[in-house]
Amino acid sequence: MAEIKELGEFGLIRHLTDKLHYTQKSTEKGVGDDAAVLNFHNKRTLVTTDLLLEGIHFNLEYVPLKHLGYKAAIVNFSDICAMNATPTQIVVSLGISKRFSVENIEELYKGIRLACERYSVDLVGGDTCSSMTGLTISITCIGEAKKDEIVYRNGAKENDLICCTGNLGSAFLGLQLLERERIVMQANPEGTPAFEGKEYLLERQLKPEARLDIVKKLRETGIHPTAMMDISDGLSSELLHICTQSNCGCAIYEDKIPIDYQAAVLAEEMNLNIVTCALNGGEDYELLFTCSLSDYEKLIPLEDVYMIGHITKPEYGCNLIGRNGEEIALKAQGWQAF
Repeated sequence: MAEIKELGEFGLIRHLTDKLHYTQKSTEKGVGDDAAVLNFHNKRTLVTTDLLLEGIHFNLEYVPLKHLGYKAAIVNFSDICAMNATPTQIVVSLGISKRFSVENIEELYKGIRLACERYSVDLVGGDTCSSMTGLTISITCIGEAKKDEIVYRNGAKENDLICCTGNLGSAFLGLQLLERERIVMQANPEGTPAFEGKEYLLERQLKPEARLDIVKKLRETGIHPTAMMDISDGLSSELLHICTQSNCGCAIYEDKIPIDYQAAVLAEEMNLNIVTCALNGGEDYELLFTCSLSDYEKLIPLEDVYMIGHITKPEYGCNLIGRNGEEIALKAQGWQAF
């Protein structure tokens, strides 16, 4: 009998779904991307879902419930944005253990509602049930786009530019900071967490944002990405997904990866390699996309968008080019679900 961890998250998904046959004409894209795509004539409807489990995805010792609600909604919005689409509705299902009060769940919902208000998304339903294992949050997000607007993972072509938004590694370092201070506070409950000057890193971990603003900027600028994902499991992992599904290789440059100053300082303080954090940390929820070399001039003025490399022939592999020109093969070392 095979163990699930031997397959890993994506291996398990492939194992369970490789023989699926779709019977509905409206099913245009099923398993294998950030969201499913349904064809309802004039516009396409996108559907994605995320499951967050206490003790696996979050620790309520340091994650406020309002922040958790906000983040739970945002990670779903981000999957829709990763398809170059707009989130429109969510449904929320909760598994709640006896230790939570009505006021606790109200606080969680304050965060969910705040995210919905900021992104003009409607909360249209859901379900609740008792839980024996703490808090479980399952959110399904629905989005929309025109057929020719949707971007999948499999469209990258040789010589395409590789771009990402924001900065990478900050969310991971925010998590390391929270874990470090949790241990310190356990040893000294009367102490004060050493968060001063590192507030941005905490925000990146506890209150991320979906890059709907970038989706809108790309449309306004006339840039149509050839492939796109959001960076939830780490830059290396996501880039390898694009290259595998697009049958290509890639080269990204160490000195082009955007890194925040606070993140670099904390990485040094904690004896961590900041580039490794940026490549493998995950939970940044920034956008990773490829686009035609002909869009180069259009990309230059875009704020918070960075060109970090280019797509190559598949036989060249997927590589990080170091500051001294050395080639290092990329490996998926980010979040592992099992």
